[in-house]
Amino acid sequence: MAAERTTADILDAAVHVREAARSATSGATGIDTVLAALSEVMEYDHASLARWDPLRRRHTTLAGSYPDDATAYIETRLHRDPVFPVLRGPDRGGLWLRDVPRQLLAASPGFQEVLSPLGIEDGVAQCLFAADGRYVGMLNVSTRGPRRAPDPARAVVTLLTESLAAAVDARDRPRPGGLSPRELQVLAELTAGRTNREIAERLFITPRTVGTHIEHILAKLDLPNRAAAAARAAAWGIEPAN
Repeated sequence: MAAERTTADILDAAVHVREAARSATSGATGIDTVLAALSEVMEYDHASLARWDPLRRRHTTLAGSYPDDATAYIETRLHRDPVFPVLRGPDRGGLWLRDVPRQLLAASPGFQEVLSPLGIEDGVAQCLFAADGRYVGMLNVSTRGPRRAPDPARAVVTLLTESLAAAVDARDRPRPGGLSPRELQVLAELTAGRTNREIAERLFITPRTVGTHIEHILAKLDLPNRAAAAARAAAWGIEPAN
């Protein structure tokens, strides 16, 4: 049996989530790295980060592990669920499943048709808002077993919402310089002065592939060398994930 995480462990893990979110916001890494880091804050069976599309009036899943039917519900029906107005209410502290009134759960198709058949007993749905107040998306985390009480992860998830919102909101913006997510990831590594071999080891690709990515970066940004590329990345605020 894995050792129970202490509050200090959870706080350390939260720092890694913020780093992953910052990297995803810059486009250097994918949003899936944020969910992976979040699993160290609280173990889960399913989780997703979704962006709200105000024109189409639906959510778009950016990363997640829910079954297809649950993902479809989050994307197309969750915003019409009776629970959703509570989620978007003025409290904005996240709605934990154990705290939802039974009568509201009974009226929620999301719980009755999606979560209950999955055996979900706990978790949180957290609406995400940009600094300017826009609703930009949401975090959903579900577990099949009840969590301990008191649960320090509850407060930590609330503290992480600003970083999560920035990462979700950034998915709708053009990537700097027209670079691909992997090219941005390589570019971020250049700011640390790493060699192609070192970058390859960190990104689990070959040094030759790293070299190809750097060639494409220099061509797209019209820069003479990797030092200039690193300087451009620093000016954009792009840094390695850790």
